[in-house]
Amino acid sequence: MTTTFNLGDTVVHRLGYGAMQLTGKGVWGPPRDPAEALRVLRRAVELGVDFIDTADAYGPYVSEELIAQALHPYPAGLVIATKAGLARTGPGEWHPLGRPEYLRQQCEMSLRRLKVDRIELFQLHRIDPQVPAAEQFGLLRDLQKEGKVRHVGLSEVSVAEIEAARKVVPIASVQNLYNLQNRRAEPVVDYCDKEGIGFIPWFPIASGKLLDPDGPVAKVAKAAGATASQVSLAWLLRRSKTMLPIPGTSSVAHLEENCGAGKVELSDAQYEALKGIAR
Repeated sequence: MTTTFNLGDTVVHRLGYGAMQLTGKGVWGPPRDPAEALRVLRRAVELGVDFIDTADAYGPYVSEELIAQALHPYPAGLVIATKAGLARTGPGEWHPLGRPEYLRQQCEMSLRRLKVDRIELFQLHRIDPQVPAAEQFGLLRDLQKEGKVRHVGLSEVSVAEIEAARKVVPIASVQNLYNLQNRRAEPVVDYCDKEGIGFIPWFPIASGKLLDPDGPVAKVAKAAGATASQVSLAWLLRRSKTMLPIPGTSSVAHLEENCGAGKVELSDAQYEALKGIAR
């Protein structure tokens, strides 16, 4: 299994880290344990993670600030991806806001908080239905031409929306909800695989009944000498060569467990058995 992916002209390892859970309850405010949050980020890099995904909406702003505090000046090869396009009004509240002037403002603020001159991957967090999509894509193109953004990505989009965006600006990645249990984004995964676009599954680890001690994931995990979380991630890595899981956690122990998924090899039978779960 290939362990790296060419995100545009940037090579990253296919198992990254999602920094949403570093914030407070409801993805709002500072973390309960700021010191542990900093330890998680530093340990991720020590373990070889070179792709960290965040967003201006996480906190808001808290996640980006923690990343800069923990890791700046950044080690060579570290890709920090961020997003804009969701406004926050309180814990658990998210509102699409894609006016070009707002997206530009948020890009400038992310550059400042992350202490970088260019954002390696800048993603549209949601397409705002109140603003023509072409205007939102056009702003991303402009930021790229200005050198403020290296690569452009989208989040929670359909194949048709990806194709519409690609007529305006090159798309390097797509970030949709996808895991063993929820595969509504299957057509998007297939499209990204065919087109060589990075697919970043958010909420990548299955939950609920799938992780029961007698459930199908646990059975495969026992046979593979791994944990259920590691098996969930290993399945995703095998599902597509363009898959870039970003499991998130606020715990160093869970981070180390998740990073171990890259060493889990599923047999053909195990992969197919897990593939059939959502049918």
